[in-house]
Amino acid sequence: MSQTANVLIFDSGVGGLSVYKEIVAKLPQLNYTYIFDNEAYPYGELDHDTLIRRVEAIITRLVAQHQIDIVVIACNTASTIVLPTLRANLTIPVVGVVPAIKPASNLANKALGLIATPATITREYTHDLVRSFSQSKPVEMLGSTRLVDMAEEKLRGNAIDISELSEVLKPVAHHIDVAVLGCTHFPLIKEEIQSVLGEEVILIDSGEAIARRVQGLLGIEEKTAELGKREIFATAPPWEEGALNKALNELGFSPVQYFPLTI
Repeated sequence: MSQTANVLIFDSGVGGLSVYKEIVAKLPQLNYTYIFDNEAYPYGELDHDTLIRRVEAIITRLVAQHQIDIVVIACNTASTIVLPTLRANLTIPVVGVVPAIKPASNLANKALGLIATPATITREYTHDLVRSFSQSKPVEMLGSTRLVDMAEEKLRGNAIDISELSEVLKPVAHHIDVAVLGCTHFPLIKEEIQSVLGEEVILIDSGEAIARRVQGLLGIEEKTAELGKREIFATAPPWEEGALNKALNELGFSPVQYFPLTI
């Protein structure tokens, strides 16, 4: 694979940027295209058929336009629903993300916490992961859409209200010693979550594992000093676009471009 492979990262919002950070840390020389489907955000409220149609239409169009070599679905909801369709219709690798229950269960002594969106908490796929990998450890589940919004707000320069965050995390606080950040948005507020749960709680997410998987599939062993191109697209004009673009610039992206979806 070329050292300048083209990577497409997809999410319903900016949470996938946490995955982008992990991949780019290993492979800064690649070209990155990021697309977020904010027109349909949040994905947990969409029916499966609508979600599949939207994601497939967005991904297939961008793959063709940007000569993409690998796709990363940096969204737990989309990954559990859309991956089979995408893999059947694309000839390039498609990497998904699932809550890191397996590695977290190996670290937990007392109990494991899964902090995710309500859709992920209720999905049968998630419960299968728990049954498969955490039978011997209690699992406390917390579903929150407010944490997603907090991450979106933080990226735009808004401070996190720690007292509000403490209230959101209250159901799992003091009951667990390992917490899985089961939404790609949540690593964006990892420091704040850590401060509320305490330093004795280990926080686990899937970002670094996804980065290793991308590196392995592309067959690129080392990073180079050269920096690739970074472009970001949204299916609707993002809120507080100016503040968002400021944060994106610090991550190496050009300003958000509009990518209307017609299906």
